[in-house]
Amino acid sequence: MSNLTDSGTLVRMAYHGLLTLGVDADAVLRCAGLEPKKLYNTHLRTQFAAQPEFWAAAQALSNDPSIGLHLGENMPIYKSQIFEHLLLSSTTFGEGLRRMGNYQRLISDALHCDLAEESTPYISNQFNAPEYATSHLAEAMTIGLIRLFHSVTDGHFKPIKITFNHHPNAELDEYARIFKCPVEFNAETLRLYFSPHLLTYRSMYAQPELVNLQLIAAEKHLAKLQQFDLIRALRHSLGGSLETRQITLDSIAKTLNMPVRHLRYALHNAGTTFQHELNHCRRALAKKLLASSDENISDVVFLTGFSEASTFYRAFKRWEGMTPNAYRQFHRSKPSADHNEGVAAGALNVN
Repeated sequence: MSNLTDSGTLVRMAYHGLLTLGVDADAVLRCAGLEPKKLYNTHLRTQFAAQPEFWAAAQALSNDPSIGLHLGENMPIYKSQIFEHLLLSSTTFGEGLRRMGNYQRLISDALHCDLAEESTPYISNQFNAPEYATSHLAEAMTIGLIRLFHSVTDGHFKPIKITFNHHPNAELDEYARIFKCPVEFNAETLRLYFSPHLLTYRSMYAQPELVNLQLIAAEKHLAKLQQFDLIRALRHSLGGSLETRQITLDSIAKTLNMPVRHLRYALHNAGTTFQHELNHCRRALAKKLLASSDENISDVVFLTGFSEASTFYRAFKRWEGMTPNAYRQFHRSKPSADHNEGVAAGALNVN
């Protein structure tokens, strides 16, 4: 599975769009592996690999083969985020677009946008993991960009041509109604063409003195994502090494190809420690094995990297407030659907 993630803002926008369309938005989220109660978690990032499940569920529950188009129409506009502020505060729309390109990760690890400043300028959009991208996603995303650009240019932005690299999901009249410009399909890349005069469109809200503050905020957000990257990589390495029972900061630093001092310093900046992350991995694996497998307790001790059962029992009691046996009995008595939902949500939420 890809480790690429999307901003939680995107799934929240989609959620509210589904509600507007009268679709069971909670059910769609669950099909994609996200618990609705986690929707507003701080710093939420969702797995890009869950996009096919999300759109399949949205189409099935809405009974709408053109769900990407109609969800894009009904989602809230991408407002009050760094991108909107950069576009509004920059002297020209083109200047804002160029700045946006440096901070695409804040929206998605998977989306790569390029501004082509040709006689007819366009924004090209490609996905770093195209196997998880869907035509519905491409259409909803394109509508979202158009609505954002229309908003920050006080209604001046209008597409003059769009090319999609997929077959149409609706009658061509429906695309004409929504985009109000020529739309081509089965192209090499997804492109959004617009009038060249928009590159020099001057924002009435331009505040160049605020741009530097917004760029500092954007850099801080990027640094936070890099910290999440490190923690994910560390947990992956720890998870693959638990059975060795010889996990040290030095050994894990080697697998990550990082100097020990650099790793320790980076973890400190991320507000965590090597021991905390090791305990996190042991705890998560122990809970999973006890709740959803028939492994003997002695095997759970081994698989979680503890050298002695007594040490494991003490640690687990400290983590969960009950013994491993009591935890297993408690979860075996609960409906399986509850546990499965929690496991799926953990795969989507990187917090």
